Amino acid sequence: MIISIYETEKLLRSDQTYAQLGFSMLLARLKIQYAQDDSQENLQKCADEINAFFNKFVKIMARDLESIVKLVKTDGGHQVLSFSETEALINEGKLLHIAGTEKILRKLPKGNWIGGSTEYFMTEDGGLISGDLMFVTEFPYQDFQIKTYDASQIENVANDSDDNGFTLMIIPFDSDVHITYAENAANYQNIFMRNIVGWISGTNLEKKDQTPTTVNGMTQEISNNKAVAMHVKIPDDKTIELNIINIFEQDENSPVIEFQTGGFSAEKCLINGEERVFADYIAEKGIDIKLPLVGDFSGHGINISFKSINNGVVNFYAPVIVGIKYRIAKAVPDYFLAFHDRVSKLNPDNVMYSCNCILNFLYGGLEGKKIAGFPGPVTFGEIAYQLVNQTLVYLTIQ
Repeated sequence: MIISIYETEKLLRSDQTYAQLGFSMLLARLKIQYAQDDSQENLQKCADEINAFFNKFVKIMARDLESIVKLVKTDGGHQVLSFSETEALINEGKLLHIAGTEKILRKLPKGNWIGGSTEYFMTEDGGLISGDLMFVTEFPYQDFQIKTYDASQIENVANDSDDNGFTLMIIPFDSDVHITYAENAANYQNIFMRNIVGWISGTNLEKKDQTPTTVNGMTQEISNNKAVAMHVKIPDDKTIELNIINIFEQDENSPVIEFQTGGFSAEKCLINGEERVFADYIAEKGIDIKLPLVGDFSGHGINISFKSINNGVVNFYAPVIVGIKYRIAKAVPDYFLAFHDRVSKLNPDNVMYSCNCILNFLYGGLEGKKIAGFPGPVTFGEIAYQLVNQTLVYLTIQ
């Protein structure tokens, strides 16, 4: 058993009692030490001491380990871990999805894992920004393949996915493969017949000289222009469902907005059938571009987020689609509360994977705030079959 620094923190904050005298005395000292210094560095030292004790005295700790697991393992296969903890899981042969900085991903050993760059995470304790920690998801399956795809190969991703399984894919932001997938995925063979989930890797927005990155852990290939995918087969008695949490809906007072040309940018559009310069219309109506366009996909609202407006051209984080009727999203008075209320109505027990958009993180002020039950990387685009924006994507297996 290896516990992370976040699980160590839960252990040090608890009043649970234990049968083993030595561990009880060690824990008492560490609690005093933690009360005096609650830094990440000290938590790591505490975690190292506890893990060393477990490793040496695993037999005499048998009576206590079950209660410890119940206390700290509140999220199953989802953990925020240090480099050494992640390295240990890789060396044990675990099947892993890892999110962290390019710098730290480069140092990890070969193994059964895929990775992508981000410094933003949603954890059980709230939103977190860290260049030292990694968000790690462990999958309890043995039948899998890990493959990379460039822009000329990405159309094969659904065909390579198992009919009774899922594919977890990471794509570097603003790469050729990102654009190709975003603009064409809806037309790929079997794209809606397979469970394709994932995210767009990115960088810390406050730091320069970073590049969105993906890593194939089996080969240690690091790329800023290739997608990496983990194709996983699950047992026949398991059921998979892919879904999203979108706090936005179409504003019925907004006119219908349509585009005669698809893509990541638009100069003109149709406003209730009348051609307009879209940037002029946004300025004229004073539209808040923190609110996305919401497209009507047979009753489901799918967002297109605004990126910027430059020289009369409106740029998006996902491509608008010809034939889809969009409206501006209805205003959300309290961004965080809207997310909290939606999530609180859902049962997260069977969530195997989730990710949340960087725009939700920033606009909702999610750093330090809890969105219980849906931990994962904070991303620069989400994949739920095709590319989506300003959305929380999750995969359940039951």
